[in-house]
Amino acid sequence: MYTIEDQIKDTLDKIRPFIQRDGGDVLFVRYEESTGTVYIKLLGACEGCAAIDETLQYGVGVLLQEEVPGVVDVKLVKNDENN
Repeated sequence: MYTIEDQIKDTLDKIRPFIQRDGGDVLFVRYEESTGTVYIKLLGACEGCAAIDETLQYGVGVLLQEEVPGVVDVKLVKNDENN
């Protein structure tokens, strides 16, 4: 069965090459169905980047909301936080 989490991971895989091209990466952490929130980590050059909020909301967030029904928000999990 193809789940919402599968759809989220597939969508992240579509944008991963663009993020990796700039020296970063994106990692799926979890999906909270009750709120429609996807939690991700941005790795590599994305950590501490001045454009991290823009990448999160206007890049990853918009694409996930367009591609995956049920996704309402995307939140960043910092690498020093436990999932």
